[in-house]
Amino acid sequence: MRGSPMTAFKKKPWTNTWKLCFFLICLMIFFISQTPVISTAGTINAQDIIRPDTPWRINAQKITYNQKTHIYTATGDVKIYKDDKTLYAESIQYNQDTMEAESKGGVRLTVGKDTLRGDEIIINLKTGIGTIINGSIFIEKSHFIIKGDKILKTGENSYTINNGSITTCDGDLPPWQITGKKIDITIEEYGTVRHAALWTKKFPVFYVPYLIFPVNIERQSGLLPPQMGYSSRNGIEFIQPYYWAINKSSDATFYYHHIQKRGEKFGAEYRYALSNFSKGTLMMDFLDDRKVDDGTGDSSQNWGYSDDPFLRENTDRYWFRTKLNQKLSRDFTSKLDLDIVSDQDYLNEFDSGYSGYDAAKKYFESEFGRDIDDQNDSVRTNSFNINKIWTQYSFNAELLWYDNVINRRQNETDSTLQQLPVITFNALRQSVLNNLLFVDMDSGFSNFYRQDGMTGQRIDVYPRIYLPMHYKNYFTFEPSAGFRETAWYSDRTEEDLQGLDEYDYQHREIYDLGAELSTDLFNVYQMNGKSINKIKHTFIPRLEYSYIPDVDQTKYPEFDDTDRIAPENLMTFSLTNLLISKAQGSNELIAEMPVKNPDTPFKKTDELSALDSYNQFLWFKIEQSYDFIMKNEPDGKPFYPLYAELTLTPVNRLSLHAETEWNHDSGNFTTFNTYCKIKNSRKDHLTIEHRYIRNENQSIYLDFNGAVTDTISIFGNYERNLKDSVDIETKLGCHYQAQCWSCELFYKEKDDDQKIGFMISLKGLAHVGSEL
Repeated sequence: MRGSPMTAFKKKPWTNTWKLCFFLICLMIFFISQTPVISTAGTINAQDIIRPDTPWRINAQKITYNQKTHIYTATGDVKIYKDDKTLYAESIQYNQDTMEAESKGGVRLTVGKDTLRGDEIIINLKTGIGTIINGSIFIEKSHFIIKGDKILKTGENSYTINNGSITTCDGDLPPWQITGKKIDITIEEYGTVRHAALWTKKFPVFYVPYLIFPVNIERQSGLLPPQMGYSSRNGIEFIQPYYWAINKSSDATFYYHHIQKRGEKFGAEYRYALSNFSKGTLMMDFLDDRKVDDGTGDSSQNWGYSDDPFLRENTDRYWFRTKLNQKLSRDFTSKLDLDIVSDQDYLNEFDSGYSGYDAAKKYFESEFGRDIDDQNDSVRTNSFNINKIWTQYSFNAELLWYDNVINRRQNETDSTLQQLPVITFNALRQSVLNNLLFVDMDSGFSNFYRQDGMTGQRIDVYPRIYLPMHYKNYFTFEPSAGFRETAWYSDRTEEDLQGLDEYDYQHREIYDLGAELSTDLFNVYQMNGKSINKIKHTFIPRLEYSYIPDVDQTKYPEFDDTDRIAPENLMTFSLTNLLISKAQGSNELIAEMPVKNPDTPFKKTDELSALDSYNQFLWFKIEQSYDFIMKNEPDGKPFYPLYAELTLTPVNRLSLHAETEWNHDSGNFTTFNTYCKIKNSRKDHLTIEHRYIRNENQSIYLDFNGAVTDTISIFGNYERNLKDSVDIETKLGCHYQAQCWSCELFYKEKDDDQKIGFMISLKGLAHVGSEL
């Protein structure tokens, strides 16, 4: 695909339409403000007020009955109750014929945890319709407090409030409230306010003649909270989403994104969930950009990126991404991942906000457990996969398409290798001959395609056999041997022929040998501390040898690493140390705790970490390899860099990790990476990460979030390229949290673009502000 699928949207007659749409949407947003969500849990329900199978009961200091009018009169600490509904008052008159009750004096009606109060309440116990004078309604689940001079219950789930107010704040003078001349509310539908005003304590903030908001717990269509912000690159930005609840299993969101300096950006998302195993999400954005990086004037400085040598001359800009999961018959599953972007700058330029790269990445990881390519990667992965996993076997068929954005956009020669399809069938390690031998196998078929260059097919089969031998409990020796058969059928271009047939069939056979000698030594130390009873120290020395013969493979096609198996004659020695503590009060025997894989530290999903009484607080490995092939080279350096890795978690809230390589010839560290994270029960955290590659890269990254007081916290992150002395990203912000509202202010600088954002959140009314 050389052109853009969105070219049709570049027509300039649309410009006036965008301006008109923008004007109408701004006008609509002015009148349609925030979106409170009021819970129906415990609200007064006509069907619950009167139930023939459960009678109403009355307690009072005095009860009289008029036989002519059929009216009960109760006075003095009156209490009428039924199920979880109770009506309190100083006096109540109840008409037995009409089932109407008139209550006066400190009237209070409780339904579950919700409460209705008033000076006077007149209510029909059969229909639930009534009137509350100088009343208030408290809905516990959402903490909504609704007050009014007169509250009319007009139906099963509907109310009308005259001279009323809405808030989620406690107190007579709440930090915020919305007042109105008339408020109409229908549970699970909408609420409206005439002459609505937002107040902060005694001060009015804004006024609109008419406000509409959804009143529901379930999903419901309507406007979502807007986002606003400012950046030096884009100017003022405003995003207004609209949510569409299509049905119980699908919904959609549409985005209007005004960018002052760039134009109008539109986006849409569609989501469906048929089950936990069959679901999908499709996302699409489009912008007809006013600015281009075409190399003229200061366009590259203003609209390009300093680390990007390629121009961005297109104005039609878009990003389509999707992930789908589908459960098939016979326990097969399928997955579809698409990631198609208009240009190499798009994901850097639009990485924040509702439909930005960061939000999409976080969503896909959370909902599908699959990542998307890095925003700086100009080659995007697209795939369709069908697989099935048995107890000892696995099958996988996949179409892999790597979209080279730069080559596609600039119509350059594209030799990007595609696999259409790649099919694998693997057998896990399993015993044969009564556990005397173990075997496993990897096999695969690949059809390679590229627009420019050699194409072809490959079959690769690689079985391996193991012979484990144990000498009592002292050590284990395991020799192994593998045999790899690879066959190609290649379609060569004229440049690749080099005297060979156009259609060339070739095959290759390579064997390899391996051996491993290891032992497992441990000792248990009795500590008898306040929190630690015992510590187990495990020491694992291991010696490994691998051999692959030197086979001339230059005549074979070269599509990927499988086509060039490098010779190997390598000896590796490693020492692994583990320290595991057992807490006081645990009855398990620490000596029997398994060491599942000493080559890698345990993670939270491992059995050991799942046992609260045990903590593997130290994992340390040091490894040295010796290359016999390099030993015979004139200037060979047979010793690989000395490798060491450490993971230390002395307590639950502190974790440290470090890994490094030491070069014997230069006497220097060639790589050194460290990571430290500290956290507490309040979710405050500090993360520090340092990465070093000698003569190539050195960077530091910090991320923190900490409470200054019970209501104020600060947060931020900082990343710097230490080698070039360049700041990559800086962000600093402050968050204030009150009982019923919060606010956040932050400053962010990235790629010479400065952004200022804010966020105000009114509990029950959602957010207003910026995450841009």
